[in-house]
Formats: sequence, C-alpha cells, structure tokens
Amino acid sequence: MNDQHLEIELYINAGNDEQNTAVQQLLDALELDQVVHNTLLAAGVRQTVMLTLLITDDEGIQDLNNQYRQQNKPTDVLSFPLLEKPLVTAPAEQLWMTDVEGEEATEADRVAFVTPPELITNLGDIVVSWPAVLRQAAGHAPGYELLYLIAHGVLHLVGYDDQREAGYHKMVALQQSVLEAAGRKA
Repeated sequence: MNDQHLEIELYINAGNDEQNTAVQQLLDALELDQVVHNTLLAAGVRQTVMLTLLITDDEGIQDLNNQYRQQNKPTDVLSFPLLEKPLVTAPAEQLWMTDVEGEEATEADRVAFVTPPELITNLGDIVVSWPAVLRQAAGHAPGYELLYLIAHGVLHLVGYDDQREAGYHKMVALQQSVLEAAGRKA
C-alpha cells in the first residue's frame, strides 16, 4: 500500500457520552491508521481498502453476536468480512472457509464480484466491545488491547481464521509483530 490509501470509517457508541469521550481520546492518542496499515502489509494486502470500525458496549456486541453467531453473550471483537474469498495467500488451515457446509460449489458455479483496480475494496466491518477492552487490559494498557483487537479484526476481514490452531498461532504472531513494530508492548 505504498501509493494506495486506507480509509477507516469510525463509529463510537460505548454506552454514554463519558465513555464515548474516553474512547475518542484514547483513539486520538493511538496510531490506529498505522497499525491497520501495517497489519494489512503484514498479511500481504497491498491494494487500496476501506473498513468500518464500531466501538460499542457489551450490550451492542452481544446483540450482534446473538444475531450473527447465535451466541447470546458479549465478546471482545467481531468481524464481518465483505469478501467472497480470502485476500491473503496462506495455508487453508489458517483461512476462513468460503463453501457452505454440505454444498460443493465449483468455481464455475460462482459468479464473483471483482472490484475494479481503480476502486477501493471494502473489506467489511469490525466491532469491538469497549468494556471488554478495559477488562482484558489487566496488566497492560487499554490502548494496546484496543489495537490488538483491531489488528485481530483486520486479519479476519482479509481471510485469516483462528478456529484452528494454525490460524490462531499465525494471527497472534502477526498481531504481536505489528504492535511491537509500532512500539507497543503488552
């Protein structure tokens, strides 16, 4: 992404004005664009992209987790990729699956939308729970935890999956590498 650019559409709904202000102040002090950009580079994504980031409360993320994953509980981060297949090149055990279980679609059966190279690729949406950031930041700064979860979400958007051990280890290694390069330590 040397000449390309990154667009992050940011929304904050962390429960009340005080929490929203706290999130915004923390984000203003963090290198959010740099961490997202470097996460994409570490994953091998070089094209111009955009994504949406929502920082919400436990209730908001629980509603989404229940609606889209049928898990009626809060979680720390959710990702909603808009891609039909992973952008990254990696072993299959590190990537999310694109076939619906029980259906074997062939490449000829699929009509994929291809974003023209001159247009921006919308990767999708990342949702982070602000209360989870604060809970999980025990022993390290909330800023580190927030950037760690955002990097995690970005990796999901481009194709990585942590449901299998190989994908989990690859994602953690990439997240830690990106944050260390940005001068952030757990």
